[in-house]
Amino acid sequence: AEIQRVDLNYAVMFFSQPAAPLGAAIAVVNEEAKKILPPGWRIVYMGQASEFRKTAANTLFAFAVALVLVFMVQASQFNSFAQPWVLILAQPLAVIGGVTALWLTGETLNIFSMIGLVLLVGLVAKNSILLVDLTNQYRAEGMGIHEALMRACPERMRPVVMTSLTIIFAMLPTAMGLGSGTELARPLAIAVIGGVFSSTLLTLVVVPAAYQLLESWRAGRRR
Repeated sequence: AEIQRVDLNYAVMFFSQPAAPLGAAIAVVNEEAKKILPPGWRIVYMGQASEFRKTAANTLFAFAVALVLVFMVQASQFNSFAQPWVLILAQPLAVIGGVTALWLTGETLNIFSMIGLVLLVGLVAKNSILLVDLTNQYRAEGMGIHEALMRACPERMRPVVMTSLTIIFAMLPTAMGLGSGTELARPLAIAVIGGVFSSTLLTLVVVPAAYQLLESWRAGRRR
């Protein structure tokens, strides 16, 4: 490295091709820089590191936009601005499962794994929609909240589990790295599998509980 000037400021440029994942390498550099850099000095990333940071920010924006669009579709489907909040509960459950799966398999948050987390926004919403839609149908027939949930949950469990298993088995070859060119897409598949698995298990518990709390509260307000 040599001392140069960039925008009338002293600059030292370092070039490296890390063996570790890019996100992990950036985290290590930031941690070490805090210990050794004197006041007034800062790190400016270039090349792949710069593109990674930009892509991460864009992915977070895409995730937020996807949540808003899913909320709008669900609000129009159920003619309610309250029930979509129950359906949105499946999203953090999926993200937790996806990140946990990446951690267990030794993968990191990179471009492909973040795309997988964005995909989960649409994939896991269908489980909650199946459950809430049938519950609303039974309530329209005159059933109470608890009775409608007790009938809808067992009936919807099979289609929810079958569709989730279909997604998981379709992603398994990529997650296992079978075939040429699957190494890059492996984090995406792992994130999707983990997210779908966790959201399927927890949706059958969390969503009915949240639905009953919400509808009981709304019924109390109408009285």
